[in-house]
Amino acid sequence: MAKKSYEIDMCNGPLLGKLLIFSLPLMLSGILQLLFNAADLIVVGQFATNSKTALAAVGSTGSLTNLIINVFIGLSVGSNVLVARFYGAKRNDEVNRVVHTSIMISIIFGIFLAFFGVATARYLLELMDTPEDVLDQATLYMRIYFAGMPVIMLYNFGSAILRAMGDTKRPLYYLLIAGIVNVILNLIFVIQFHLDVAGVAIATVISQAISAALIVLSLTKSDGPCRLNLRKLRIHKTELLRMAQIGLPAGFQGAIFSISNVLIQSSINSFGSTAMAGSTASANIEGFVYTAMNTFHHTAVNFTSQNLGAHKFDRIKKSILLNIVLVSIVGILLGGGAYLLGPELLRIYNKDAEVVSYGMIRLLYVCVPYFLCGIMDTLVGGIRGMGVSVLPMFTSLIGACGLRILWIYTIFQWDRTLPVLFLSYPVTWLITALAHTVCCIIVYRRIVRHAGVTVKE
Repeated sequence: MAKKSYEIDMCNGPLLGKLLIFSLPLMLSGILQLLFNAADLIVVGQFATNSKTALAAVGSTGSLTNLIINVFIGLSVGSNVLVARFYGAKRNDEVNRVVHTSIMISIIFGIFLAFFGVATARYLLELMDTPEDVLDQATLYMRIYFAGMPVIMLYNFGSAILRAMGDTKRPLYYLLIAGIVNVILNLIFVIQFHLDVAGVAIATVISQAISAALIVLSLTKSDGPCRLNLRKLRIHKTELLRMAQIGLPAGFQGAIFSISNVLIQSSINSFGSTAMAGSTASANIEGFVYTAMNTFHHTAVNFTSQNLGAHKFDRIKKSILLNIVLVSIVGILLGGGAYLLGPELLRIYNKDAEVVSYGMIRLLYVCVPYFLCGIMDTLVGGIRGMGVSVLPMFTSLIGACGLRILWIYTIFQWDRTLPVLFLSYPVTWLITALAHTVCCIIVYRRIVRHAGVTVKE
């Protein structure tokens, strides 16, 4: 019975309190994950032999790494949605098949990505016009990071399963342990052994392996339908196809976003390593704001999915609306606060005045209006939770990514400045959020009409 205390009943009781109980540990978990990367950046930015190029090297790999892994991580969204829906509908056999399929494909994809990333790292970084003074270190960091991809994938799929049951506390505890290990190893490898970029990459992989092992252990000890039996790991074809139907569009959407971000990173690279370092530090600060907001995307996915399985349609609408309100509040407070404290925060990463100046430009144009991105993603979470994934993918493809790429090749070419480049973010977020609002209303009305029930407007 003790293990049940980790779960949240998403289908009954007051919504706001349950949303907060679910989202707050998830928010802290996301922040802890970011601290892995932040610890890397801070340590190399302060203690590496050539701190400026080391900081640029570690930060410049992020958009490229996301581009490669997002399609595969997208399948964990499909796993999350299906486990939540079947769990809400009390279809325990299907829950168990999804769990074993998810863990199996996470291992397979992790091994594939490890070989692919190690083999292609330098070539892909060269395609991004990574400066010569950064290229060798960026390649080394990326290769070590991808060597740890099996445990990274395992953690992402395993934590998605726990979230689907309403358990966001145990992933938080596991990441806290791993985060402490990561920081300690960073300091040892860089300061004591002078491994610089390689040291922080190795520390990150070790800490991710710890969190993945703890997730797997918790699933094997579970008493419910999500119990994992390592001897029964296999791919169930029906469940895999269902996961792919929801997860692949989500993954492709993430990859498409990453393509536009890779293009923007390439444009930033053209301003030199100092601008790259400033943008890297700023982007890492923004990452904390985004992670806090992205909590409500996952909350919308899980509450919508479970209530769809339980046919609680009123709660679907209320949960989406409440999540939009919450993400707007969090985005405005944290985005504005990050800009106001920007100089002090940026100096944590690097004390160079020019690096800080470049970082402040990005914080103004990207971080302050970040709440628009939060609204956009929360709407996507609600739509996916209702079992529709292709529609938000195409909407995001056209509204955010397509317009952003168009901006880079038109408006930015007319005025090649960093403010104009960064302005592409809030403009495309606003347009896409409005489009997703229309899509969400259409999808909700369709599932209610298909169920043949009357719901209060």
